[in-house]
Amino acid sequence: MNAPKYVYDFAEGNKDMVDLLGGKGANLAEMTNIGLPVPPGFTITTEACRTYLDSGRRPEGLDAEIATHLEALEQRMGKRLGDADDPLLVSVRSGAAFSMPGMMETVLNVGLNDASVQGLAAQSGNSRFAWDSYRRLLQMFGKTVLGIHGEPFEEALDKRKDDKGVTLDTELDAADLEALVGDFKEIVRADSGRGFPQEPREQLDLAIEAVFGSWNADRAVLYRRQERIPTDLGTAVNICSMVFGNVGDDSGTGVCFTRDPASGAQGIYGDYLSNAQGEDVVAGIRNTLPLADLEQLDKKSYDELLDIIARLERHYLDLCDIEFTIERGKLWMLQTRVGKRTPGAAFVVATQFLDEGLIDADEALRRVTGAQLAQLMFPRFVADTDRAFVTKAIGASPGAASGQVVFDSARAAEWEAEGRDVILVRRETNPDDLPGMIAARGVLTSRGGKTSHAAVVARGMGKTCVCGAEQLQVDVEARRATGPGGVTFVEGDVVSIDGTTGEVFAGEVPVEPSQVVQYFEGEIAADDPDVDDLVRAVHRLVGHADTRARLGVHTNADNPEDCGRARRFGATGVGLCRTEHMFLGDRRRHIEELILADGDEQRDRALEALRQPQRDDFEQILETMDGLPVTIRLIDPPLHEFLPDYTDLSVEVALAEERGEDAGRARELLAAVHRLHEQNPMLGLRGVRLGLVIDGLFEMQVRAIAEASAALKSRGKDPRPEVMVPLVGAVQELELARDHIAGVLNDVSTATGVDVHCPIGTMIELPRAALTAGEIAKAADFFSFGTNDLTQMTWGFSRDDVEAAFFSTYLEHGIFGVSPFETIDALGVGALVQMATDSGRATNPDLTLGICGEHGGDPASVHFFHQVGLTYVSCSPFRVPVARLEAGRAAVL
Repeated sequence: MNAPKYVYDFAEGNKDMVDLLGGKGANLAEMTNIGLPVPPGFTITTEACRTYLDSGRRPEGLDAEIATHLEALEQRMGKRLGDADDPLLVSVRSGAAFSMPGMMETVLNVGLNDASVQGLAAQSGNSRFAWDSYRRLLQMFGKTVLGIHGEPFEEALDKRKDDKGVTLDTELDAADLEALVGDFKEIVRADSGRGFPQEPREQLDLAIEAVFGSWNADRAVLYRRQERIPTDLGTAVNICSMVFGNVGDDSGTGVCFTRDPASGAQGIYGDYLSNAQGEDVVAGIRNTLPLADLEQLDKKSYDELLDIIARLERHYLDLCDIEFTIERGKLWMLQTRVGKRTPGAAFVVATQFLDEGLIDADEALRRVTGAQLAQLMFPRFVADTDRAFVTKAIGASPGAASGQVVFDSARAAEWEAEGRDVILVRRETNPDDLPGMIAARGVLTSRGGKTSHAAVVARGMGKTCVCGAEQLQVDVEARRATGPGGVTFVEGDVVSIDGTTGEVFAGEVPVEPSQVVQYFEGEIAADDPDVDDLVRAVHRLVGHADTRARLGVHTNADNPEDCGRARRFGATGVGLCRTEHMFLGDRRRHIEELILADGDEQRDRALEALRQPQRDDFEQILETMDGLPVTIRLIDPPLHEFLPDYTDLSVEVALAEERGEDAGRARELLAAVHRLHEQNPMLGLRGVRLGLVIDGLFEMQVRAIAEASAALKSRGKDPRPEVMVPLVGAVQELELARDHIAGVLNDVSTATGVDVHCPIGTMIELPRAALTAGEIAKAADFFSFGTNDLTQMTWGFSRDDVEAAFFSTYLEHGIFGVSPFETIDALGVGALVQMATDSGRATNPDLTLGICGEHGGDPASVHFFHQVGLTYVSCSPFRVPVARLEAGRAAVL
């Protein structure tokens, strides 16, 4: 058996090897192979990382492979790693299969030591550059490899600048930086207990292990959990010969996008820094220049970069994110990847590529997601309202957000857990701020641009973000930010940020729906000349999704208003109309009368009092959904839920007795609560059991449905009710209920002369129902999977209790990657759905199958239900467009 290959030269890979070489390594290989200027190097595979993490040591044979590729790199470059006279220096960078910006480690300038820094100074003719490179290595190596906190290095750098009376790193000369190197070496020795390693190969090996280990860093684990990236993939490590943007003013570094990642607009978008290395741009430590300014600084490199941008976009057929360095007028490409973008940009760019003939409509649909569409339906600030303008910076991730100012990640997470809306305000963010960014409604930084850490991470999470607010002086220590004119925010003050315009306001600003919501509501048309390109893109792609979808999309709605909104949003029916919601408010007393009824006469009187309001409700809903199916679930909860609280009743009775008054009705209700008490009411007298035990209850509801249908048909309408019996666990239950229902439908048809017969089915929400679905299907015209209860019953969870009690622990330990109430548990609950679908259709090939739990609007769950073969999904009205889009995507993926 051949030993595994752990190391690949850039020329050996390609963009399709992303699982093995990681995204960065695969794309460096791809750029090398299409002839772009990429510094030579090699990639250590994700397989090597996984072996290292499993065993705690580098895999057998890896050191030899690294030595072989390093020797080949040295021969190609004509230099040796860390040579005292003319040193080869390399970068050591992470690169996972999924983009995780800033979450793992990078070490630059590996190979420098006390001897080779002199050689680098001599060869470059620039002592300042050499010592600057060495201090950067010490700082990055100390933090990344040796685990030293960054503050001592920052404090030492700030002290050197203060002592010289300067503010910028670039104002320190070679002697200053040489002294700073001495400071940094002392920090390393004091904090780590050892001196900085002078042997270049030891530096390289330790840096590689640090990058491997960074896969399990807290921030990387949190990011993967947030983005649902598998935990067992590992990261590749890219060893690349160094090119330097900090040699002088004819050098620099930058990040750019082939189109605007915030809006999707075509043009040149990016940031550039002269005389800097790459981390200076991403970290936001210095405010950058717009990429267009490069044309004035270095037109040759600028023109070459534009040509490469166009080549990469045509090669990848997508928006690309590019990192580059210019070393003394020579352009080098350091990275490319399919660029992260805002939800709005995703829709706009997909339709642009479609219109340019680069992709087809199905591929455009694959490039957008329901989660992105949901983000676009968030509110935005109301126009023409009074606002206390503070400053305007860079809109880095769109949306509107208001909240209380916090200045650190821990406080943001703490306040969010207390239910407060917060805005995280920082000079610049770093990967350790991820928990606070997740907790915050939005992020505001005084430094950085559209490619800073804050911008990239916020866009990926759909968080509103404003960067580069230079006029805002952020004092984290004092927990205060001061803006133009002396405007000051202290922690707890409310600010509002607009991630589209970059504006910052004091206080809370009112919000309004997005144009996307207005479009779905029918308030604006996609062909209106004033609408955004985004609305047109959403219109086209959701429309195409409808043409490709096999799954229908229904809604869960209990009143005409929700039904109307869902219909405007594109729902093709009601998958769940809960009748118990109709018994609340003023009608609750009729339920109380039913419970207190002493004999048939009182019971019938109570039921009759309920029938007419029910009929009115059904008539309005059926008319709103005219011509579309409406699945009406008969009463499901136990009756005691409609009674007053036991404690409240006890107090009322006790007070009446103390005053010598007749407790009357309160005493009767208290006795009823005692009588109906159950240890576990959700497993007690509810659903079909209630209808079979309480004579006339289901019949009253069915009669109301039938009479509403007859009334509408007599007016020329097309009502399409379907009667759903809840909580069936045995076919005999459904057979008995069906007989009662059919009898009522026959009676009303005879009495009105209008045929009101309709489909009769059941909710599959008990494991036994799923296991015996083949038998139940003999008595059913349709199944609707109630995945909320089915999940509770299958897992043995009480949803109201477990989510707060231990779900965070389960998620943290990876027992499940996402709450099973949010995304269908495909292996457990999903297996029951598949089993019931297969056995039900085997018995009854015409069986209609739907799902009406919350999972019906979850994008991942919609794909599962497509694969299972359901007829439709049903979700809340607001999620209907999301489900429509995902139903179409499920058909083309």
